[in-house]
Amino acid sequence: MSAASPYIVADRVCKSFGAHQVLRDVSTHFNTGEVTVIIGASGSGKSTLLRAINRLEPHDSGSITIGGVPVTDDPHTLQRQRSEVGMVFQQFNLFGHLSVLDNITLAPRRIRRTARAQANEQAMVLLRRVGLQEHAHKYPWQLSGGQQQRVAIARALAMAPQVMLFDEPTSALDPEMVQEVLDVMRELARGGMTMIVVTHEMGFAREVADRVLFFDQGRIAHDAPPADFFNDPGNDRIRAFIGRMGA
Repeated sequence: MSAASPYIVADRVCKSFGAHQVLRDVSTHFNTGEVTVIIGASGSGKSTLLRAINRLEPHDSGSITIGGVPVTDDPHTLQRQRSEVGMVFQQFNLFGHLSVLDNITLAPRRIRRTARAQANEQAMVLLRRVGLQEHAHKYPWQLSGGQQQRVAIARALAMAPQVMLFDEPTSALDPEMVQEVLDVMRELARGGMTMIVVTHEMGFAREVADRVLFFDQGRIAHDAPPADFFNDPGNDRIRAFIGRMGA
C-alpha cells in the first residue's frame, strides 16, 4: 500500500451525556484507503465517536476534521461532509413506504439533483454489487434482515462517499445473516474504500483491518495492526475482552 494520508482527524475530542463522560481526550486519525476496526465493551465510546464524526452527536470539546475541514454545525459544510461520509447503522433505517430502488435513489435525487433515470441506473449497479438486483422493486418488509442491511449499504454508497462508517452493522442480525453483510464489507475493503467499522466480529477484524483500535472507558487503550493486536494484546483487560469474543 502506498503511503496513506489522514482523511479524518480527531484531536482531544471529549463528549459527555450529563455527568457521564463518554469520550475522554480521544486523538486519532483515519487514513485514506485504510480499514480501521474499533472494538471494546458496550459503553466505551466507540459508537459515539462515529456519531461525532457525522455530527449526529456534537462533541463538547476538541476538534474533528474531514479532509482538513472542521466538523461544525454550519449547515452548508455539514451537508457536504455528510455526503462524503456514508454511515450504516445497527438498525437498517430504511423507509418502509419506499421500494428498495427508491430508498437508494432518494438522497442522490434530492441532494445531488441526479436525474431519476440516472439515479435508477446507478442504484441498479449498486444492487448488483450487493447481490440484490432482483429485489429492486420490493419493499423493506419483504426482505430479510441481512438483505435490508445490504440495501442500507447500497443506499450509503449511492452518494459516492469518500469514507464509510459502520456502527455494529451485524449486531441486529440473526447469526445466519451476518456473513452475507460481512462479505459485502470485505468486497468494499478490497476495492480500496476507506472504512471505519465498530464491530464485535473479531474474524473480520483479523482478516480485513489495517488497524484495530481498542476503546476502554472513553479512551483509545490500544492501536495496532491486527497481527500485533491479537497476538500481543498489550494488557490483561484487552486480552480478556478478546477471549470473551472467542478470538
